[in-house]
Amino acid sequence: MAEEQSLELEVSNEPKSKKKLIMFGAIAAVLITIIVVTLWMVFSGDAASDQGADGQSTVATETVNQGEAFYAAMPRPFLFNLPGNGRTRLVEIKVQLMVRGKNDDILIKKHIPLIEDALLTTFSGSDVQKLSTQAGKDEVRLLALLNVQNTLQPIIGRKVVEKVLFTGFVMQ
Repeated sequence: MAEEQSLELEVSNEPKSKKKLIMFGAIAAVLITIIVVTLWMVFSGDAASDQGADGQSTVATETVNQGEAFYAAMPRPFLFNLPGNGRTRLVEIKVQLMVRGKNDDILIKKHIPLIEDALLTTFSGSDVQKLSTQAGKDEVRLLALLNVQNTLQPIIGRKVVEKVLFTGFVMQ
């Protein structure tokens, strides 16, 4: 009988130590997961903060320099005709470009003719229905940003323009 009791004690001690081992393993796994997630959020926080509600805006707003914002105004408004429902519409758009840092502001002003060409190509390729709604204007603004960035990328080597802003918009 004494042998049975000692066997029962030994057997009952073994599951307790396994339970402790499993519990410590689970706690260690949770701590490791928390550490990994925290490090991932810290090191990828810059990319995640640039992403808007839709996944497309990260490509458009990607910038290297995070300095002070400068706004470069285009010297002339963009004036062009768009064919519409039975009549031609005259559109005038005033544009400013947002860049970061004084050096980028100087670079943009140096390449204004190239930027004007890219913007005019984008604007004149749109249609009256698109420019009649706010969603359509936002889409044209995003297309203009992507076109300007793609035009300047081979010359400057990085994306300098952060936003294309419409400071005046008239359609008659």
